[in-house]
Amino acid sequence: MEPIRLDRKATMDSRGRALRDMRISVTDRCNFRCTYCMPAERFGPRHPFLPRASLLGDGEIEAIARVAVRLGVEKIRLTGGEPLLRQGIAGLIERLARIEGLLDLALTTNGAHLARLAPALAGAGLGRVTVSLDALDDETFGRMNGVGAKVAPVLAGIEAAARAGLAPLKVNMVVRRGINEHAIVPMAARFRGTGVSLRYIEYMDVGETNGWHPSQVVPAAEILAMVGRGVHPLEAAAPERHGEVARRWRYADGSGEVGIVASVTEPFCGSCTRARLSAEGLLYTCLFASAGHDLRATLRREGEEGVARLLEAIWSRRDDRYSELRGTSALALAPKVEMSRVGG
Repeated sequence: MEPIRLDRKATMDSRGRALRDMRISVTDRCNFRCTYCMPAERFGPRHPFLPRASLLGDGEIEAIARVAVRLGVEKIRLTGGEPLLRQGIAGLIERLARIEGLLDLALTTNGAHLARLAPALAGAGLGRVTVSLDALDDETFGRMNGVGAKVAPVLAGIEAAARAGLAPLKVNMVVRRGINEHAIVPMAARFRGTGVSLRYIEYMDVGETNGWHPSQVVPAAEILAMVGRGVHPLEAAAPERHGEVARRWRYADGSGEVGIVASVTEPFCGSCTRARLSAEGLLYTCLFASAGHDLRATLRREGEEGVARLLEAIWSRRDDRYSELRGTSALALAPKVEMSRVGG
């Protein structure tokens, strides 16, 4: 096979945003039924998940990732569903970790299986993990995850990841008014001084099944004020990299930091550098997109060269800015892909 004749200079979209990040969903299945992602009433026992044969194979994921890196992608994050449910996930990580030019290989997980798998993930070449945890008490956490899962195994997974060197370690907390906003301060207090970066995420209108309403959003400004009053004063911190979605705040005494992803109240579309690949090989240019582009069919028909041409063409036409336009009539009527298909 001839090598791809493309350099790693930035591939730019129509708004001057570079392609630097790719999220790759490796499965649409999950052992949780989080209310903001896969609510149990819509993802029940008879939900038609993708059959295993429909998922991208390890070699196909590696090939698409290799093309993406040569087009300028520096960071790949594996998602789901729950990526640790994919059989042979460590082997896939090992293949991706060998891609020349990839600077950051990460994974987002609900943490339920992380304590057992953390050493193997680190050994395969995974750089770091982000763990989703929406409360510290079992009752609230159970309501958020939809299956009554307990907090202790997730905390054990976080500790195992830290021991394995999967750092910097981050914890994501989706905040939904009326359910878990009382956990904002305890979560900050729990992780302050541990080296773990806590990220609060405004409840977003992703997909069509989570029953989102603006009244359920706890705005970033309110979260920030609660942490500053209830834990320790905060001061703004500079972004670590262009395209970073979380605004960072550090404790004034140097004991750590928190971040807030405020897609609803403080949209960051203008600096978004992220593409998403679904488990069956569809490329989405926005978390709130309605339709994807079939990279798998192109890979099987035209090889990596064909994928490179298609990916570059798709990104160069990209004009997405859903969060800046949220609430306009045209967008309100358009269906959106479910988060469990493309990752968060």
